[in-house]
Amino acid sequence: MSSEKTEFMRDSNVHIDERFLAAFPQVFAAGDDRLRELLGGGKVLELDAGERVFEVGMPCQNYLLVIKGTVRVQLLASNGREVTLYRVSPGESCVLTTSCMLGGDAYPAFAQTETAVSAFVLAAKHFQRALDQSSVFRRFVFENLGARLADVISRFEETLLGDINSRLARVLGARANQERMVAATHQELAADLGTAREVVSRHLKGFERSGWVLLGRGHLVIVNPLALERLAGLPE
Repeated sequence: MSSEKTEFMRDSNVHIDERFLAAFPQVFAAGDDRLRELLGGGKVLELDAGERVFEVGMPCQNYLLVIKGTVRVQLLASNGREVTLYRVSPGESCVLTTSCMLGGDAYPAFAQTETAVSAFVLAAKHFQRALDQSSVFRRFVFENLGARLADVISRFEETLLGDINSRLARVLGARANQERMVAATHQELAADLGTAREVVSRHLKGFERSGWVLLGRGHLVIVNPLALERLAGLPE
């Protein structure tokens, strides 16, 4: 996270409250009082939807743990296409932030909030101290990194090898609300799939002709969820 984002931080230090405990219970499961002290230098960051969290080339200065909301991490390809690498959800850390924090590297991608976000943010010096002095925190950081990295690799395998129709069906199912509406543009769906907007538009038109979805401007409605579930390979 950039130092420029500190303007969004609340003034008071985080006292390990219920929100943090609920999102990351494993951190304090061992009752490590020293770890509570080490994390006392962290702060809660509040961001609105659409806020940039970090940019390409920016140095990593803070360790981030999402409490509420979703952050989308994206890569800008050489052809100008935006590709979604992964999302950071409640109870998770950012793979790139952890990697850059450990290696001292600059960010190779950018991130933006998809919703309003609450996150626990720990400055680099506090992160390194906690990593050095707490085996509980050290285990948490590397286990979280390992799990998230496996998710990213799985996503890339699906992007490279998966059928576009089944992948699109899964994305629509994941993004649909209770009314079966997907509030996303064709460009946003293309970024999720790592493909071109024209490809998504063409396949969505096919879905509409089949009677599976109803397309609108900036959104669509799933008319036949069972058909999409079958296409996605999901259990009925």
